Amino acid sequence: MAVQDPASGCLHGKKQLPAFTWEVRANDRNYHMQFKKKFAFCLTKKKYAGNAIKTAKYNIFTFLPLNLYEQFHRMANVYFVFVILLQTFPDISTLPWYTLLFPLSCLLTIRGLRDLIDDIGRHQSDRNINSRPCEILSGTSFRWQKWRDICVGDIVRLRKESFVPADMLLLCSSEPSSLCYVETADIDGETNLKFRQALLVTHQELVSEETMATFDGRVTCEEPNSRMHSFTGTLEWRGETYSLDSERVLLRGCKLRNTDVCYGLVIYAGFDSKIMRNCGKIKRKKTKLDRMMDRLVIIIFLVLLVTSLCLAVASGFWARMFQEKHSYLSALYKHTTPAQQAFFNFWGFTILLSIIIPMSMYITFEFIYLVNSFFINWDLEMYYAVKDIPAKARSTSLNDQLGQIEYIFSDKTGTLTQNVMSFKKCCINGTIYGTGTGHGNERPPGSGSARSHHGEKKLEFRDTTLLEAARRDSDPVLREFLRLLALCHTVMVEEKGDQLVYQAASPDEEALVLAARNLGYIFLARTQDTITISELGKNRTYKVLAMLDFNSDRKRMSVLVRDPQGVIRLYTKGADTVILERLQRRGPNETFTEMALDRFAEETLRTLCLASKEVSEAEYSEWSRRHREATVLLQDRTQELDKLYEEMEQNLQLLGATAIEDKLQDGVPETIQLLKLGNIKVWVLTGDKQETAMNIGYACKLLTDDMEILEEKEISEILEAYWVSNNNLGGSGEALCSVRLPQQRTEALRHKKRAIIISGDFLDKILHTGEVLKEKKGRLWRWLACCRATGSQEQGRLVEKAFVDLATSCQAVICCRVTPKQKALIVQLVKKHKKAITLAIGDGANDVNMIKTADIGVGISGPEGMQAVQCSDYALAQFSYLQRLLLVHGRWAYLRVCKFLRYFFYKTFAGLMAQVWFAFHSGFTAQPLYEGWFLALYNIFYTAYPVLSVGLLEQDVSAKKSLEFPELYVIGQQDKLFNYRVFGVTLLHGVSTSLASFYIALWAFEDRVGSKAVGDYESFAVTVATSALLSVLMEIILDTKFWTALSFLMVTASLLLFCLFSFLTQSIDAYRIAPAVFRFPDASQNALTDPYVLLVVLLSLVVNTIPSLTVRLYHTILGKNTIQQVPVTSQKIRLKARQEPEPSVELRAHVPRFFSLLPPAGATPSLITRGDSLRTRGTRSTASGLPCPETTPDLSPLPSSSA
Repeated sequence: MAVQDPASGCLHGKKQLPAFTWEVRANDRNYHMQFKKKFAFCLTKKKYAGNAIKTAKYNIFTFLPLNLYEQFHRMANVYFVFVILLQTFPDISTLPWYTLLFPLSCLLTIRGLRDLIDDIGRHQSDRNINSRPCEILSGTSFRWQKWRDICVGDIVRLRKESFVPADMLLLCSSEPSSLCYVETADIDGETNLKFRQALLVTHQELVSEETMATFDGRVTCEEPNSRMHSFTGTLEWRGETYSLDSERVLLRGCKLRNTDVCYGLVIYAGFDSKIMRNCGKIKRKKTKLDRMMDRLVIIIFLVLLVTSLCLAVASGFWARMFQEKHSYLSALYKHTTPAQQAFFNFWGFTILLSIIIPMSMYITFEFIYLVNSFFINWDLEMYYAVKDIPAKARSTSLNDQLGQIEYIFSDKTGTLTQNVMSFKKCCINGTIYGTGTGHGNERPPGSGSARSHHGEKKLEFRDTTLLEAARRDSDPVLREFLRLLALCHTVMVEEKGDQLVYQAASPDEEALVLAARNLGYIFLARTQDTITISELGKNRTYKVLAMLDFNSDRKRMSVLVRDPQGVIRLYTKGADTVILERLQRRGPNETFTEMALDRFAEETLRTLCLASKEVSEAEYSEWSRRHREATVLLQDRTQELDKLYEEMEQNLQLLGATAIEDKLQDGVPETIQLLKLGNIKVWVLTGDKQETAMNIGYACKLLTDDMEILEEKEISEILEAYWVSNNNLGGSGEALCSVRLPQQRTEALRHKKRAIIISGDFLDKILHTGEVLKEKKGRLWRWLACCRATGSQEQGRLVEKAFVDLATSCQAVICCRVTPKQKALIVQLVKKHKKAITLAIGDGANDVNMIKTADIGVGISGPEGMQAVQCSDYALAQFSYLQRLLLVHGRWAYLRVCKFLRYFFYKTFAGLMAQVWFAFHSGFTAQPLYEGWFLALYNIFYTAYPVLSVGLLEQDVSAKKSLEFPELYVIGQQDKLFNYRVFGVTLLHGVSTSLASFYIALWAFEDRVGSKAVGDYESFAVTVATSALLSVLMEIILDTKFWTALSFLMVTASLLLFCLFSFLTQSIDAYRIAPAVFRFPDASQNALTDPYVLLVVLLSLVVNTIPSLTVRLYHTILGKNTIQQVPVTSQKIRLKARQEPEPSVELRAHVPRFFSLLPPAGATPSLITRGDSLRTRGTRSTASGLPCPETTPDLSPLPSSSA
């Protein structure tokens, strides 16, 4: 479900304010019926849509015209119809009309049937959905009706486990405080429960069907839109105005869970509902080969026109010479001048040569793509048995592009890591607890309460000291810390027997609530305005005064509660960068906590800061009044609320920090190593802090010890020097000329592997992504601000290109603290400036923009829902399956499609270019050489099956060898197997084959070869056709490297079909029935039964085959082949490295910081301050020294840089 705006529309645009003109009156259908709106010219329709949906495109009357209209949007189909129309004119027709009409009809029929089957499925789905039963208030009672009968303003009653039929305002429910629990799996794929709450006034007043019938509230809100997670409106009833937001609304497609009955007022129905507004079409992606094919077809068509024009001009001159030489035949030409004859012959040759643009190629293309997609779906090596998730090719037209990927953009959490969080460590009041801190890890007997098995399996935190301290309850900071974990969250709790099962929106929240539970602070229940927890066995209920929500801009969430003693407290948790700057004071504990946070990050743990403060009654009263005023605003409500939240979340007292472990998925380091050997560069784009992202980079071997890490200061210096050297800085350039990097640094950069680590803040300053961030000091930032003020697009492009050139010259790039918008921007920049094929892989809603922007989008089926999968082209269960998807399926698909195209063009030119040579011997009269049926069946039956088997099954090496030698993948990145040069060679090969087949037969037939009189035109045509066909089949036999039973069957079938159709179309009986259609009676039987003709065919076959054999022998002698060969030495080294077991690795610090104060267990301060990382125990693997194919952009203008 595409919820986010596409990257192209969100990078620099201004946000449009919604129009609050949508007015809904409860129980008043007549009011809504009177409004109309224009939708086309002067036509109008109802403003308020009905609830019936129609996703089908056709009905019984519109299918044929609409489908044909859509199909003829393809220029190739228009071209073929144009040629068929030309064939209907007897004066210029050189081929029977059926030679093109038959294959075109097949193509249109296949595509039409596919569209019809799809549309029948849509009709059935629409019918099932529109006929679902529901209860609608009619008069003073509810009656069972269909979903399609629902109108805006109706009140609907929903029962447990039923789906929500329209976007509705929740009025009340059977739960306490009118809570309503919903599951949104059909909307965003998330299976965790979410709760919605009715307004207090409707909860208290609407208590019976009679009060529902008299309800006459009026809702004013924004016009229907696609923003799934936002809603702004007000309810006016009995003279009062109440604020409405997304927490009060049930969206169509949600499922009611754990709630017996609820009632809702329909606000948006049918196509106005948010889920239907999000059912827009995703832009169709085209592969590089697709785009090249479009250009080649245009080139072939232009060559065809030029050839026809030349032959037509020649026919005019020939006709003139013939008339002058044979004046006694002038009576035959008295109505036709040479110019007229040339004009008619131009169209005749255009028809005759039109078959050179192969229509059947499109049919075969689609079939090959489809079957190769099935191979991906059926691959058991990419089946994740633990969760029963197979690989899924959601797109069937991008398989070959999987073999040409140059850059992979990967999310971190849930993609490289498991997104299964476990609470590992914490820092409370200056003390660190958890594994490796020197405290015991045994659980004391009798500690805690009964715990669900659900919590046990996810909880690995065991610290005796902390458990004992929590039980003593003598430390107020520890008490507040654990209380915050149990109160500040959006987790839902569900009772299953005697167990509590938590439903969390994210694994992080669940891990924190489970940690609090393990330490004696158990979250028990939630209502609309209360949270109940058990504190060391004592139940306490807190009144929720306000919930300050988390979002990507705030990076924190808070809850304002009144405890049982009446004290108001604010509990806040969030990213360290936003919490630490809002503290009231910075003492020794705060400093120690900052050091602990950095240490946690170096251990690849995800960190959060926890803080709280006490709020006075006076402060809360004033803030609450302003909060109520802001909640009923229609314009700028979100901005005003953010300002109020900012005011409240000040002068906090730091309680401590948490550290959660998110483990790497299995096989991630090995996969990244293989991809790097295949010359694929992996960039990690994450929202995590820099230290965490960097350490994950080391853990997954994206970063290595021998890499030069360029951080923001060094990047700024390099980019400054780059711009200075290009003389593009104008007046400010002179001031920056002194910023030079020493020559020594430049030389070091050229000979050392590099990696870049940057933040979203830095990206914003460089690339102007529009984020509001703090000002930075320095000449680079002042110059960028100057550029932004002048608005120079040229300098903006230079900035982008300089950054992309620098980043792509590095072996690894890690972008941390980036937003979803910035992820899409980075992908877009690499596509724009490097013209590279990109792949984006992620598992969450924040990766959707990136996935849709990249050439190939891969979604990981993980705990964060299915939004990424729903917007992706391919779905995998694990990141490690990417190696097989690209190095095996992708490379094979590219190989197969390229061979298919090469052979298809070759066989087309080899078989049909003889028409041109025949024109030189037939007076340029556009007389066809071949029988019409041969032309019609040549690309469909005679030569289609062998090339189809190549497109489906061809392999150069096995899957195992493909993974052992990932360097073979480079051929796809370099477009080696099909490009304009390869097409030119294929064209020349096809032309030479046609020349040999034609002129050898012509030379033999000049002396009337054979024991019988077979020197006629029909026998000559059959001989040329047979020679060309056998030469084409021999070429595919020589070119096929992976032989199967199907390959033999396809070649045999081609020969048998040629014999069968030749017999049927050249029989005497067929000629007697339709002499104008079957014009070659017994031609093949007469010619091919003569041994001399067979020797001519054999001679042509030998002459055409010898050059191919010679070229193959030459390549074999020189050690060349169609695939890139790997040097034998590196092969042996790599095989040896793979056979040796990898030494174990341990995690060390990677950032030179002040952590000699806090050395991790088993690490020495010297290791930390030196910045060494991932030191292996024992000898280092030889694999680290393997050559890695790289493509480094030319950065020669870069001056030297300082260390």
